[in-house]
Amino acid sequence: MTQNCSSGGCGPRAPLTAEQEQILLGHGTEYPGSSPLNAEKREGAYHCAACGTLLFRSTTKYESGSGWPSFWAAEPGGVATRRDTSHGMVREEAHCAECEGHLGHVFPDGPPPTGLRYCMNGLALDFRPDEQPNVATRPVEQGGWSA
Repeated sequence: MTQNCSSGGCGPRAPLTAEQEQILLGHGTEYPGSSPLNAEKREGAYHCAACGTLLFRSTTKYESGSGWPSFWAAEPGGVATRRDTSHGMVREEAHCAECEGHLGHVFPDGPPPTGLRYCMNGLALDFRPDEQPNVATRPVEQGGWSA
């Protein structure tokens, strides 16, 4: 399988922390409301923190009120699912299609157009903001101001 990466390149940005290992490899869950990604509003892409595979784009992120970063659609080939019967529940686990790291779960209570809620652990994600275009400034004229 080939990695589904954006122009930012593949691969993780840094070694995994103990908390990331517990989530991605041990199928753990972070506390609701604990991820800084809940408040992330910039345009960009969300990659797997373990392998760098492109998983989501900011255009599909929404505030679900669940306490975890939520998306209504995944990037094609980035996220796979399987039935999860742990903890006395039946759910759809979402994992990275490339490295199979645990990301979270998918629920059928999301917004249109898909009706899905990809409820993700923020520690399993690596947010990479879109590059901002350089803002051209006028040259400083002698004795003048530049914007």
